[in-house]
Amino acid sequence: MYKNSKLSKLLRFAITFLVVSLAIFLGLMLWDNYMNSAWTRDGRVRADVVMVAPDVGGLVSRVAVVDNQYVKKGELLYQIDEVRFHHALHEAQAIAQTRKAEYEMKKRQSARRNAADDEIVSAENREDALYNAQIAHARYEEAMTQVETEELNCERSSVRAPTDGWVSNLLLRKGDFVQAGEKRMAIITSGSFWVYGYFEEHKLSLIHIGDQAEMKMLGTKYTVKGHVESIARGIADRDNVTDGRLLANVNPIFTWVRLAQRIPVRIHIDKVPKGMALSAGMTCSVSIKESPAKRR
Repeated sequence: MYKNSKLSKLLRFAITFLVVSLAIFLGLMLWDNYMNSAWTRDGRVRADVVMVAPDVGGLVSRVAVVDNQYVKKGELLYQIDEVRFHHALHEAQAIAQTRKAEYEMKKRQSARRNAADDEIVSAENREDALYNAQIAHARYEEAMTQVETEELNCERSSVRAPTDGWVSNLLLRKGDFVQAGEKRMAIITSGSFWVYGYFEEHKLSLIHIGDQAEMKMLGTKYTVKGHVESIARGIADRDNVTDGRLLANVNPIFTWVRLAQRIPVRIHIDKVPKGMALSAGMTCSVSIKESPAKRR
């Protein structure tokens, strides 16, 4: 009986020791994985966004696309009322025709005075006629330049897609008035997606350009493959502000809990799983693995 009790105590002690040892071992592994592996839950899908602005101003007479539509480069996005631009073009063409007629008249007058005898036309009149012809030619060229400008305005009144991509958050409507240079439409460029992983500063030493990366998309079964393209070399320092005299404004309060800064790491997407559609703003967990070349 005494031997059984002693054996039972020894068995309980052994089991307790094994459980505690296993818990400590797993805890150390988790801590090592957290502190000494390059990963983050804070990953965001980004993309190049082209802000489309018209080169001319006026009323929108037609919107040729719908929200989230895929468009090709050069495809019509919206039309600014072109009637006014056609009227301006016709006016410029009429002025150019007038200037051309004036130039032809001055040129012939100069030719006649140049061919006349010195007793009939003085040298001064010949020079004046020549200069008048040159001035008329310059005015004609000025009018032709204005015609070309009005033709360009007519062409630019049709706002077209500068790149392949998707129309995003379309708020423009027929009848809206747009100013020249005013951003009224955004296009997410096709094939421009990348991932920004925000890694804690003490993990940057584990990350190198060219390292392989895996992005686990939040709430999905998909894993996107990629590689480290670049590492940001600076972020904004919220405590480094200046007062009105350009002196440093130092915060006198020190918080005992200091969170590690997060540095953006840009990851190039190499492969997207079949059936998955990327959207800018999606979140993911990012894990960095050493590149095969470095392992060798």
